[in-house]
Amino acid sequence: MKPRKIILAGGSGFLGQSLAKELLKRNYEVVVLTRRPRERGDGVREVEWSGAHVDEWINFLDGADAIVNLTGRSVNCRHTPENIHEINESRVNSVRAISLAFDHVKNPPRVWVQSGSLALYGDTDDRWCDENAPVGQGEAVETCKLWEGAFNSANAPDTRKVLLRIGFVLDRDGGALSVLGNLAKWFLGGAVGSGRQYISWIHLADMNRIFLDAIEREDLSGAFNATGPNPSTNAEFMRELRRALHRPWSPPVPVWAVHFGSWLMQTEPSLALTGRRCAPKKFMDAGFKFQFPELRGALADIYK
Repeated sequence: MKPRKIILAGGSGFLGQSLAKELLKRNYEVVVLTRRPRERGDGVREVEWSGAHVDEWINFLDGADAIVNLTGRSVNCRHTPENIHEINESRVNSVRAISLAFDHVKNPPRVWVQSGSLALYGDTDDRWCDENAPVGQGEAVETCKLWEGAFNSANAPDTRKVLLRIGFVLDRDGGALSVLGNLAKWFLGGAVGSGRQYISWIHLADMNRIFLDAIEREDLSGAFNATGPNPSTNAEFMRELRRALHRPWSPPVPVWAVHFGSWLMQTEPSLALTGRRCAPKKFMDAGFKFQFPELRGALADIYK
């Protein structure tokens, strides 16, 4: 039987590379849409796309089983007006391009899985947020509203649509954990700011399983919190990270030091100083079982 085809838009990044490996294991044909295509030896085909316009890449969309859109400029930068504009445009334009492409193909994908962010809920202190929680306030929230608004208004009547509000994905070789791990190894792994801000985290293996369920399960549609069931405060998270890396107590990092360090690293201090306590209620109601529900076990697996 011919392998089912999955399109990964913006699939050359951290999440896309990992998901592509999982799809190949399940005998999917994987096509990655990327700005800089290259020849690969793992069976994945890379195709050029701008992330904003309909072009020859739509030939691969026709007849595909699913499209997973992971496109978006990283938020790990200084949040200047120029950078915020690029962050917003990269997300909204990619959604609009895919939506427009659906009008140009005879057989559109049966499912569209769209990445989003838990940042939609804002800085929530210790309040729990499931998928019905109110939208928060702030710059990151406005980005999420534009992003989700473009997806919700996309015209795809014959396609099941799934939006994943993704949390802090844990893996040693990518994402923010690689940065925090390096800091902890250099004895700089103390609690950040008050340490009370929540980190809604998920092991990469569980994130891949969520993507696969979103693709394969016909009963899933709408918006889902793609995060683990047990978020941790920053202080708890850093303590468990130090434990996993066999590092002793580290001094806490005061707010002024976060701002100074963020300036040196050309990133945004709010990424470390704000947080949200989110629950994957809809996935758990649908029977999803997490392989790594507890932070200690997740970090032990990552750093084994």
